[in-house]
Amino acid sequence: MISENRFDRWGVDLNYATSPSNGSPLLLLHGVTRRWQTFLPVMTDLVIDWQLFAPDFRGHGKSSNSEAGYLVTDYVLDMITFTKQFNHPFVIYGHSLGAMVAAALAATLPEQVRAVILEDPPLHTMGNRISESNLLDLFNGFLQFAGDQRNLDQIINDLSQQKLRNPQTGKEVTLGNVRDEASLRFTASCLQELDPEVLTPILAGQWLKGYETELIFRRIRCPILLIQADTSAGGMLNDDDATQIESWSKAVSRIKLTKVDHLIHWSATQKLINAIMEFLKSVSQD
Repeated sequence: MISENRFDRWGVDLNYATSPSNGSPLLLLHGVTRRWQTFLPVMTDLVIDWQLFAPDFRGHGKSSNSEAGYLVTDYVLDMITFTKQFNHPFVIYGHSLGAMVAAALAATLPEQVRAVILEDPPLHTMGNRISESNLLDLFNGFLQFAGDQRNLDQIINDLSQQKLRNPQTGKEVTLGNVRDEASLRFTASCLQELDPEVLTPILAGQWLKGYETELIFRRIRCPILLIQADTSAGGMLNDDDATQIESWSKAVSRIKLTKVDHLIHWSATQKLINAIMEFLKSVSQD
């Protein structure tokens, strides 16, 4: 049902998955350090009425690495070129980094993007506020395993022991305390295929350089479904930022899920599917 293909974007060789043409195109954009297979839990429902396109971002999965860099704006430029293959308007669903890219595409390609679904976009939680959470520990830990070709079980064991300290509370946990074994296994396999340089601008707090958040959201004219995780459970979009997005764009429908972490499509799949399917029905066209 799902096949993988290649797309060359000025020397960056992008791997992407696609499904049979059962309807209009739906672009699925994954989060940083992950790959297209992160969406497998939701693809079964979406593939019925849509043709899915799910790329691995540069430096992720089976896509090639890039010496040009890994700012959010670099991923945006890749996807602008990638979407030129679509012959009529499409919908975008993005998680985390993918949500940031999705918003920029909607702002840049207003005639082509019918709607966007934004799953817990981090905004400056992964920008100039990254030191205020345990994300620095998380990504410093990930850096140790990026490109690691050891036995997967060894990586999982070491990854589960990675300590995460909340600088606001001083509370310390291990990654194994907050992610189950299946999630750790997928994370470890993604890290094996990750270019370590992907993490450089994140750790430097420079990831959003050139990404004009307010301008982007003010320019979006299509419907937006904003799905917010719970920051107390590990969500990255806080209430202030979500409210700010609503003030920038009148097209936003916001859903906030309690006791659900940043990986909503993994930890609350059915809730997410219910929200997505209702939204997609409202924007679907013949």
